[in-house]
Amino acid sequence: MSSPTFVAVDGRRTRVRVDGDPDNPPVLLLHGVGRSLEDWAAQWQRLAGTHRVITLDIPGFGFSSRPSESVTLEALAQGVVDALDALGEQRPLDVIGNSLGGAVALQLLVLQPHRVASLVLVNSAGFGREVTVLLRMLTLPVIGRMTTLRTTRASGRILERAIFADRSLASTHRIEHAVAIGSQPDSGIVMREIARELATGRGVKYEWRAELSSAAARHPRPTLIIWGDRDRILPVCHLKTAQRLMPHAKTHLFSGIGHMPQIECPDEFANVVLDFLAGAASRGDDGKRCSTLNARHSSATHSSATHSSTTHSSATSPVR
Repeated sequence: MSSPTFVAVDGRRTRVRVDGDPDNPPVLLLHGVGRSLEDWAAQWQRLAGTHRVITLDIPGFGFSSRPSESVTLEALAQGVVDALDALGEQRPLDVIGNSLGGAVALQLLVLQPHRVASLVLVNSAGFGREVTVLLRMLTLPVIGRMTTLRTTRASGRILERAIFADRSLASTHRIEHAVAIGSQPDSGIVMREIARELATGRGVKYEWRAELSSAAARHPRPTLIIWGDRDRILPVCHLKTAQRLMPHAKTHLFSGIGHMPQIECPDEFANVVLDFLAGAASRGDDGKRCSTLNARHSSATHSSATHSSTTHSSATSPVR
């Protein structure tokens, strides 16, 4: 297994890790807001047997330098593209995004659709207004600045415990890692910028969600949407909206799991994802995938959602 390293992207440093045979199909793992590539550590070995696994600290987060421009979803997606170019990876990727990483994955699809073979959206941002108060606080001028001046062990513990249904997973190691991320020079500024870009004190903004979902719908790909039913960051009710907006998508609901199922139930998560990726690959090249999905998109019908099941439903616009 490899170790994280840095690649130069327009004079900026982006932290990356690559595992698996370089000849295997590439899969890209994208983390959430204020997080790092370590959120995928439990999946590296599980996925690397069949894929080239690329994980990175999204520009401005973890230990990667921030984008030179204002922090927006498009800037983050472009930063991901630049990092892939620096790694020499030009093939279409299976893109797996957790939380903010899910929204970045959708933005990557919109920005460069030929780079995306399939999507796995894990407790993804972009499907509802409701979000933890911890993020909404960052949009407030005084409180937001005060809460991001310095990450302490106490604040790191609060954040880590909010992520998991099993709060014992908020280990000393994870808390220390959160403190290390928060101590990076631009960490607080980037957190406030992206929070104000995507949300207000009342919740996630409708405008960008509607625009992104509409744009992504023009490029349907094999998609799996995963959620944990005890998510305290982005509630499970967002899954129903995601189903309406992406009628071709498969869904999987983990019972008793929080915001990061890839950590909280790693074996089950890997099994679900690998089964999906194998099915997506069996449909042939990207052109065949796209034509198949466009046909599905035009003829999608309603069906009821069940636990850990595939669902199809029609969509028009997000819930406000």
